[in-house]
Amino acid sequence: NICDHVFIENDVVVGDRVTVKCGVQVWDGIQIDDDVFVGPNVTFTNDRFPRSRRYQESVLRTRIHTGASIGANATLLPGIEIGAYAMIGAGAVVTRSVPPHAIAIGNPARIKGYADSRGAECVPPLRIASVDAVTPIGDRGVAIYRMPVMADIRGSLSVGEFDKHMPFSPKRYFFVYGVPSKETRGQHAHRECHQMLSSPHGSITVLVDDGRTREEVVLDNPGIGLYLPPLVWAVQYKYSANAVLFVLASHEYAATDYIRDYGEFRLALESSRAA
Repeated sequence: NICDHVFIENDVVVGDRVTVKCGVQVWDGIQIDDDVFVGPNVTFTNDRFPRSRRYQESVLRTRIHTGASIGANATLLPGIEIGAYAMIGAGAVVTRSVPPHAIAIGNPARIKGYADSRGAECVPPLRIASVDAVTPIGDRGVAIYRMPVMADIRGSLSVGEFDKHMPFSPKRYFFVYGVPSKETRGQHAHRECHQMLSSPHGSITVLVDDGRTREEVVLDNPGIGLYLPPLVWAVQYKYSANAVLFVLASHEYAATDYIRDYGEFRLALESSRAA
């Protein structure tokens, strides 16, 4: 559905069931996949340092993945990708790639939240005030664990016993800290590694996607642990000032254990279910 006053250059790919509203210019190097919505007066670019009558040898490639929506008057810098079913807010200036399902707004665009495949915003994040010892999320083993906390006039202490309070034996730990609140971390799944996430200081929001259920969990209590089994996509964002993410892992670090592409993650899930 190509509306009035749309210009489409030569080296362009436009998929099926795409809507491009009025006043959009689609320059060389732009790929728009199936079921994408491009709002009125969206500005694509393909040259980071444009000069009059100075031409690039090759243009930077920009790809809008399946089902994404770009709001009116948004501007996209060249060489980025907008992930599947992402939502770009009206007037946003997108300077970096946006992951699948993310809702990005502002100038420069930052992730505000995550949407489902229908475009609706996810349910509000789960804030764990009081839960049972183990609260499952979805049907692939993701769960929230409550650890014992002792507090008195001298302060508070949270403790966990590996064999009692988590479903695996850790071989590695790491901390993530000093993260500006505008940044996101994670954005991957693991093939074999199990993880337990907690926040001993500050607040962190974790998006958990097991392929069927997508939930957000707020970690703002050192007595709460979020268990992530293999083949679960996770993103950490909305770090509060001075927040610390503490992670226990079942395996030593191996780059090959990471799945960093969301499409590859979905294929791996399908293969595991077929097996």
